[in-house]
Amino acid sequence: MKAFLDENFLLQSKTAQELYHQFSKKLPIIDYHNHLIPEQIANDTRFDNISQVWLNGDHYKWRAMRTNGVNEKYITGDASDKDKFLKWAETVPYTMRNPLYHWTHLELQRYFGITELLSPKTAEKIYEETAEKLAQPQYSVRGLLKMMNVEVVCTTDDPIDSLNFHQQFAKENESFKMLPAFRPDKAMNTDDIQALNAYIDEVERVTNTSISSYNAYLDALKSRHDFFAQNGCSVSDHGLEQIYAEDYTDQEISSIFEKIRMKQSLSAIEQAKFKSAMLVQFAEWDHEKGWVQQYHLGALRNNNTRMLRVNGPDTGWDSIGDFSQARALSKFLNRLDNQDRLTKTILYNLNPADNELMATMVGNFNDGSIKGKIQFGSAWWFLDQKDGMTKQINALSNMGLLSRLVGMLTDSRSFLSFPRHEYFRRLICDIFGQDVENGELPNDLEWIGKLVSDISYNNAKEYFNF
Repeated sequence: MKAFLDENFLLQSKTAQELYHQFSKKLPIIDYHNHLIPEQIANDTRFDNISQVWLNGDHYKWRAMRTNGVNEKYITGDASDKDKFLKWAETVPYTMRNPLYHWTHLELQRYFGITELLSPKTAEKIYEETAEKLAQPQYSVRGLLKMMNVEVVCTTDDPIDSLNFHQQFAKENESFKMLPAFRPDKAMNTDDIQALNAYIDEVERVTNTSISSYNAYLDALKSRHDFFAQNGCSVSDHGLEQIYAEDYTDQEISSIFEKIRMKQSLSAIEQAKFKSAMLVQFAEWDHEKGWVQQYHLGALRNNNTRMLRVNGPDTGWDSIGDFSQARALSKFLNRLDNQDRLTKTILYNLNPADNELMATMVGNFNDGSIKGKIQFGSAWWFLDQKDGMTKQINALSNMGLLSRLVGMLTDSRSFLSFPRHEYFRRLICDIFGQDVENGELPNDLEWIGKLVSDISYNNAKEYFNF
């Protein structure tokens, strides 16, 4: 019987172990998509206790606690940090076979050297031990990133963000980079006309312009896109249920924009046309600057409207959606490709039923100009666990080139989430190692080790060129 979470965790063969320990383990991390708070990195924040760095904002844990019968007071409510941690500790033993069980204990080991299992019996001791360590200088936010050998973090930022914390950080001679990513979802959210109008007003304020027409709106947003580029941004991101690719004319979009400013309701087709036009504009700006654009597709968000009213978005009420993806995605990418305006693109899929769809779609637009120009991105959100990652890896292997994948990302709000890169790397090594042991791949560890290193780090380093 193997020990839990030993040095060969997830590595089921000697070949896998050799691949991981020789070719992957020590490589730096390029985390090209996360939701870390730039202010905390710029100011090198220190946390008083593990609840602040581990539980705040982590809706993965929140969902598990609710399922385990924990009252909302101990999740997003006004309970003390320690009481929230104790409730999480009560939940952890019941998370077996959920990825949270692995992540929890990996994070305790990697950051704090704690090998005891978290449970009500050990909770008090672990809470105190982690608090003592978090009080030490090396456990500041930057220290936590350095522990994981992080080279780059790309935060997720709205076009109207000032980027003042990125600017502050850039002036320092740190060992890693913090770069912004352009996330303009609110700029095209016709689902809420009131909120969109308020957002346009904010764009006016930030750009010191008057926005009375669609063209003026584009000019203002383009100035923000330029501003992001001036501050080191070379990545954009969109969180969408699906790509929008309706046919439209400039006159139609101008008229729709006028209706938006007059706070008139839009038909479903008008909403789709406006979103389609905005996506094209953003993609063309990305191509102009040579950015990498990312599309996170397939989440059905805010299902529980009662709890949305109480807690707001991103608090654990989302799920996998079953949206139709292929035709609109093909049309959107084809339009850009036909106009030679298709930049490097990563597609993230949330519905595992669409894995093969995505794996084949990217192949339609890889034109030989750039290695892995169009990527089927690593498994994300509900799928960034052993089974979900393996299915994504196998679909890409069968229908594309796994060897050109740009690796893993945390997509996290927590500074303790970086062992997810280790988890992914171990799985990659285990999959290759098992194929070698089965005689399905040659026993050429030098070459396969190179592929493992590329997927773990080198491909991202070349692709993003940070």
